[in-house]
Amino acid sequence: MSDCCNHNQRAHDQHGLAIASETSAPEDSLFTCPMHPEILKEAPGDCPKCGMALEPLIPSDDNSELRSLARRFWLSVILSLPVVILAMTPMLGMTPLHSPFISLSGPLSDWLQCLLSLPVVLWCGAPIWAKGMRSFGSGHLNMFSLIVLGTGTAFLYSVVLLLFPSLVTHGSDLYFEASAVIMTLVLMGQWLEAQGRLKAGTALRELLNLTPPIARLVEPTGDREVPADSLRPHDRVRILPGEKLPSDGKVIEGWSAIDESMLTGEPMPVEKSIGTMVSAGTLNTSGSFIMSVTRTGTETALSRIIQLVAQAQRSQAPIQQLADRVAAVFVPLVLLISIVTFTVWMLAGPQPRFFAAITAAVSVIMIACPCALGLATPMALIVGIGRASSHGILVRSAEALQRLATVNLIALDKTGTLTEGKPSLVAIHAFNTFDEHRLLKLAAGAELGSEHPLARSIVTHAHQHQIEVPEATLFQSFAGAGIEAVVEKERILMGTTKFLAERGIDTTLFGPLNSNISGGLVAMAVNEMAAGLFIFQDMIRPSAKKVIGELRDLGVRVVMLTGDRTSTAEAVAKELGIPEYRAGLSPEAKAREFVQWKAQGFCTAMAGDGINDSPSLALADASIAIGAGSDIAKETAGIILLRPSLEGIVNSIRLSRRIMTIIQENLIFAFAYNILGIPIAAGVLYPFFGILLSPMIAAAAMSLSSVSVIANSLRLRRINPNR
Repeated sequence: MSDCCNHNQRAHDQHGLAIASETSAPEDSLFTCPMHPEILKEAPGDCPKCGMALEPLIPSDDNSELRSLARRFWLSVILSLPVVILAMTPMLGMTPLHSPFISLSGPLSDWLQCLLSLPVVLWCGAPIWAKGMRSFGSGHLNMFSLIVLGTGTAFLYSVVLLLFPSLVTHGSDLYFEASAVIMTLVLMGQWLEAQGRLKAGTALRELLNLTPPIARLVEPTGDREVPADSLRPHDRVRILPGEKLPSDGKVIEGWSAIDESMLTGEPMPVEKSIGTMVSAGTLNTSGSFIMSVTRTGTETALSRIIQLVAQAQRSQAPIQQLADRVAAVFVPLVLLISIVTFTVWMLAGPQPRFFAAITAAVSVIMIACPCALGLATPMALIVGIGRASSHGILVRSAEALQRLATVNLIALDKTGTLTEGKPSLVAIHAFNTFDEHRLLKLAAGAELGSEHPLARSIVTHAHQHQIEVPEATLFQSFAGAGIEAVVEKERILMGTTKFLAERGIDTTLFGPLNSNISGGLVAMAVNEMAAGLFIFQDMIRPSAKKVIGELRDLGVRVVMLTGDRTSTAEAVAKELGIPEYRAGLSPEAKAREFVQWKAQGFCTAMAGDGINDSPSLALADASIAIGAGSDIAKETAGIILLRPSLEGIVNSIRLSRRIMTIIQENLIFAFAYNILGIPIAAGVLYPFFGILLSPMIAAAAMSLSSVSVIANSLRLRRINPNR
């Protein structure tokens, strides 16, 4: 009865979990705060720190939000353009639009501006209003607070003046175009951000798909296929050749070689025997074995990588943190200046004092709205990013540039970044009476039907030397150990030295070489006699040594990180002149290195190409992905090298430093407008010179600032990152 109940209960659990696996991944049940990604909860709600609504850790693959933002943005563009034309033509001395039947000037132009900007501010900008009002409600002011305050005040003020034109004093004018343009620019940023979230979510979901949906559960009555999500610790699962592992576990029966490159980045398959640990998502390349499940769901190594990446992607960039800190002080300060301005004008201003005070106070709020800053960074980025793309450097965000420009420590992944990322046959050592050419021909024939990376390298090497590869007979594979075959009537054994020794081969000749090899190794015997050793290495990229030197010339500390063994890492570091390296690191251990470096005050960068690099790419202050790398690496990184050339790392740092210099100069122009404009809008000059900030003066100042920003940004078109 008990067994029956347990069986029914397990079937019920499997059915429920199977439904869940079709609709969501384990990580989908985790929620986090956009402002505090370290907070993880299993149910939606509000953040205990800032009161913001928690969002799914992995963004939904539903693009309805993206479509909604796209509609709002493009509608705001269509409606804002005529508003700007109607508002600016009189200021530029142009003749207003008119015909014998209608004249678009005066009150008619003002009412058209109001009607066109109304849906832009209220409907198109609804998501911005929601975030801004939530920031006021929680008491955590940010840039949305300032945007809502500025655009709302400008629009409401303009509506009041439109309805009551008799209130117009001191050259006051309407600001419908300012409200519409600011909201359009902010919507564009939100739309681009939503695109990035969707791509990031897609890449993370592809990681989740690395684990198979079905597992082969071993039971006393035989094997049974069950949903992988239903596995529990201590379940026994059979893994066949070519299958991916559904969970973390320990080998309890059998022997095989596992391709763990998606976790470690290393191209050599790792032998797994009884008692060794295996990880979810890795690929079984040859033999079959039975594993005992140790960790499932969000506890697996792959799931922890996904969580690390998702949390790091949501962490705020320094430029955004600075903007929010400034906004938290700037918004109350602007309100205080506005209140003081209103009070002073009410006490000492000209008649009618109330309307004069209202006009001056509102002018302070409007002039503080970040419209003057809207062009400073985007213009430099448009020119700079275009220049970067022409040199094979894809820049994904302004934050990536800012971080990269201040980097003083860069960690380079070994496999696939400093090296080619695949094993190559580099040497053949022949023993006894055998010669290298004969050994290569026999070995290629024996390995012709194998899918093992080292076997493919042997066959490729034979083809490159124009060797006609013979066919093997009586081929037999021994999981995780080696192969046996007959080629041209010769009995061939290939595999580990241990495999050959177990079959009675005297391997003492291999001893001196076997202990000094830093790469992969395959031993070979012909007709029961030790014949040769095939040496494999992951070849170093030709430009790696030059790039290391140039990075050090730029004042950047270089460290190599790898999951490979210490002897291999030491050999590569010595050849490239890298004084520091860390070997044998898991993805989580690599990420911990960045946490420690950042705690020590370093501005860090990571250059990598694999899934195993993605947590480090996400945690580093700046991240560079090699273009030929995995999708998750490219989605996590802020800079993507479209060409598989290491020179792009140096060029991207040089280019980022130059772009950030131009941006800083542009911000000086833009801030000067606000710094000078707010006091004038408050009426500081009025008692002495009778000067107030009229719309005409504001428009001229804004135009001059914009021209300065554009001209300065265009200097980036002449930059050559190779110098």
